[in-house]
Amino acid sequence: MSHDSRKIRLIMDLRNQGVTDTAILSAIETMPREAFVEEAFLDQAYANQALPINCGQTISQPLIVGLMTQALELGDRHKVLEVGTGSGYQAAILSKLARRVYTIERHRDLLAQAEKRFTKLHIHNITTMSGDGYKGWPAQAPFDRILVTAAARVVPPELVAQLSDQGGIMVLPVGDTGGLNQEVIRVRKDGKQFHSERMFPVRFVPLVEGFPADESAAKRQR
Repeated sequence: MSHDSRKIRLIMDLRNQGVTDTAILSAIETMPREAFVEEAFLDQAYANQALPINCGQTISQPLIVGLMTQALELGDRHKVLEVGTGSGYQAAILSKLARRVYTIERHRDLLAQAEKRFTKLHIHNITTMSGDGYKGWPAQAPFDRILVTAAARVVPPELVAQLSDQGGIMVLPVGDTGGLNQEVIRVRKDGKQFHSERMFPVRFVPLVEGFPADESAAKRQR
């Protein structure tokens, strides 16, 4: 079966499972997921499942990408922060729906690969940074929307502080870092007050503070 045929089947599957926003479905349909998966998994690029990438991370299941993106309630003038660039696929989807995307990744190798993909695909409204996702990107705050693509133990207060006071929304998985008992939470901020709502169960890699040990050592030596 060709990529096009598998893509059509995937879009139908996503629609049937709750991704109803036509702009999001269009973004997923027109973004080549095969450009973001490892070569060994090219034949599974349009399977509705997560796939492994380098550094022990994953590219998320398309259904989860669609549902979490939909939960953000994105507008085309929004400024978005993504925590956890990974393969770059989620940021690329966001880039089709928002004015500007800022994305942070703690693994420098992953970030470099994602940057090459953005360049090859002529995506020009994504700004990248190697950094600690727990700390967010204070220099660029506030953000209209924040999407976290790894599971935090609790909602990070540093990220809530970087949400716009004017109806800012953050969507993130929260729960056990072992992958059990995780669920997506949507945080809405109004002024200095915020409230959260539970959305659906997920299983994500953990959101880890700081840099990987080998990269931290290399950073100290420079």
